[in-house]
Amino acid sequence: MRLLALLLVTTLTVSAAEDFKSINQSLIRLTVAGQKPDYRIPWNSGRSSRGSGSGFVISDRRVMTNAHVVSNSRFIELEKDGDPERYPAQVKFVAHDCDLAIIEVDDPKFFEGTQALEFGDIPALHSTVYAFGYPIGGERMSVTRGVVSRIEFRTYSHSGLDTHLSIQVDAAINPGNSGGPVIQNGKVVGVAFQGYSGAVAQNTGYMIPTPVIRRFLADIEDDSYEGYAELAVEHSNLLNPAHREYLGMSPDMTGVRVTDVMSVGSAAGVLEKDDVLMMIDGYPIDNDGQITLGDEYVQFAEIIERKFHGDHVVFDILREHAPMTVTVSLRGASPYLIYRNEYDQKPRYVLFAGLLFQPMSRDFMSAHKVNNPQIKYLYDFYITDDIFEERPEVVILSTILTDQINTYLGNFTMSVIDEINDHKIKGITDVATAFAESADQYVIRTIDGGLPIVIDAVNVAAARKRIVRNYHVTSEQYLGPEDDHALP
Repeated sequence: MRLLALLLVTTLTVSAAEDFKSINQSLIRLTVAGQKPDYRIPWNSGRSSRGSGSGFVISDRRVMTNAHVVSNSRFIELEKDGDPERYPAQVKFVAHDCDLAIIEVDDPKFFEGTQALEFGDIPALHSTVYAFGYPIGGERMSVTRGVVSRIEFRTYSHSGLDTHLSIQVDAAINPGNSGGPVIQNGKVVGVAFQGYSGAVAQNTGYMIPTPVIRRFLADIEDDSYEGYAELAVEHSNLLNPAHREYLGMSPDMTGVRVTDVMSVGSAAGVLEKDDVLMMIDGYPIDNDGQITLGDEYVQFAEIIERKFHGDHVVFDILREHAPMTVTVSLRGASPYLIYRNEYDQKPRYVLFAGLLFQPMSRDFMSAHKVNNPQIKYLYDFYITDDIFEERPEVVILSTILTDQINTYLGNFTMSVIDEINDHKIKGITDVATAFAESADQYVIRTIDGGLPIVIDAVNVAAARKRIVRNYHVTSEQYLGPEDDHALP
């Protein structure tokens, strides 16, 4: 069951219930030239691509679209209906965790004749909404209709990690609709962003609702995007009366049981395993983890979703049969990023004597199709077993470019690096630092504790010339944006 980063919809007859002409003045078609990084050969520029999407004008002469429409972009052009000119644009803000982006256009002529759309509220179940966009490469506006069929938390496929509120509609949205507005009563109630492929489900699409959109816009008001705070708590429902009684809950009490508190998250040191979360910021938590928020019945995490780094959330809990109130100060949890798809950045690596060292990440695991049990354990339990504390980055010898300097070292491929010349390796920059120092030999130890890799320094210079020439290596390392000036 694979989610696609595109919404599904069927074409419909224009209805007088919506001011389609007004929407048309705000609708934008995006054409994007992109380049996807190559995590197997990280010095390569990657595979080029070309795609299209939709967007719409909002306040302050900005254009909103999906992050996945403009991710890894190299050139963006915008078009308006009735205007033959194409306008170059650039990404101003991008939020890969909630699949939203703001595009800016330098040419003031672009906004002539446009209207900024306003945002509405969450649409009611079974109510009708209209999706606007440019599906399947079309050059004229498409209007489609659907009915709101579900409001729930769902994983956003663009990041592959983050879960936010989403709205399901029984409409099909095709490639190119992504980023377009979903309208009800003349206001934006969502942004089309993903759906199931036809092989999995028919007429099932999703839109990003306005609480997520408004939070994104509030986050960027200071000209930067911080992203979401992470409570980092796992919980189980308490639907079984016997379980509730065992935890000391009276018949009128409701809540969920904390099953784990990650040391990396906001709740570390405040919440404990077996705590019963009964209320959050005054909202009672039902035994299935849901709360009534306005007119909606949603996961209690929605309270945290609408807050920012440094904000607080108050829980009424039951701990060892005793009621109490605790306050959690919210913050992010960067170790979770290892599980998120990466965009708009080059793969980080170090190549030395034909040995390619790379940090473990979701994109790395996917590109190399890793099935090494040791690496899979480190990846799967990176958070729960606190592996990130000892190894902020797990560095792996991913590939060996065969040369006479590394003959017979093939069995070290996919080894996790522990030390290089007594330098403890906690990240890819430690690898670069260790190899930059003068030495007679470079002794590379893996976490297996067996015989190390040994490279004689006297042979390195000649080997580098051969390897760069034979394998068309354009740069022997990239450690991050600070290295951009050194790349071709």
